[in-house]
Amino acid sequence: MDSKISLDCADGIATIALNNPAKLNAVNAAMWRGLSAAMQRVANDPSIRCVILRGAGDEAFAAGGDIEEFLTVRATVDDALHYHEELVAGALEAVRNCAVPTVAAIRGACIGGGLEIAGCCDIRIAGESSRFGAPINRLGFSMYPGEMAGLLALVGPAVVLEILLEGRILDAREALQKGLLSRVVDDGKVFGEAAACAARIRAGAPLVARWHKQWVKRLMGGTPLSEAEKRQAFDFLATDDYREGLDAFLNKRTPRFTGR
Repeated sequence: MDSKISLDCADGIATIALNNPAKLNAVNAAMWRGLSAAMQRVANDPSIRCVILRGAGDEAFAAGGDIEEFLTVRATVDDALHYHEELVAGALEAVRNCAVPTVAAIRGACIGGGLEIAGCCDIRIAGESSRFGAPINRLGFSMYPGEMAGLLALVGPAVVLEILLEGRILDAREALQKGLLSRVVDDGKVFGEAAACAARIRAGAPLVARWHKQWVKRLMGGTPLSEAEKRQAFDFLATDDYREGLDAFLNKRTPRFTGR
């Protein structure tokens, strides 16, 4: 089976799968481009309320980048800059900046580039036997700083340095303890739990989900909110979903949000 990125949408939930089974879903240049394109399609579809990212099959989320093609795609400094600044960064930024909530469903290996992708998601759900790391010190190359920045923001310098300097592979429980994961479940329940998580997100007001993501990102910038931003925080007062949510609560019924 050829390597590819698959995108399936149903009932307001998009599922994007990294599919390169012959190499434990290692991500090649075409797949980085495909991931960017899939995320762009999701961003342009107002019916999508949550995105699940997963690896095809049960053995891996993604076992890193496709090392075999590095001899060609990273043969020179200019080639390497294009690969990381355009292909990889474009995909990671598309995941990180997606206005729609994202959930990583992780079975098996989540290594290197796979860890970078999962780290860009809002919620990361992993199976007990999944494993994490970036043992590239054994391959003689360093993690590109632009990609390191995402992990640094997620878990801080101590954990990033531990992962990169030792090249050790972490099990799911240690990854959870270090902040790389949101929760750990039995292997056989990973995709079901991810689907349940997405369903809970879908049941909420979609504009509110987008605003929560927006404000978390803004607050991480560290600068005080302007008066205009403080007023903007109450934009929900003018939405149909706000009126629907209140009416549903007061009348003890399930709300039906439209995203308006």
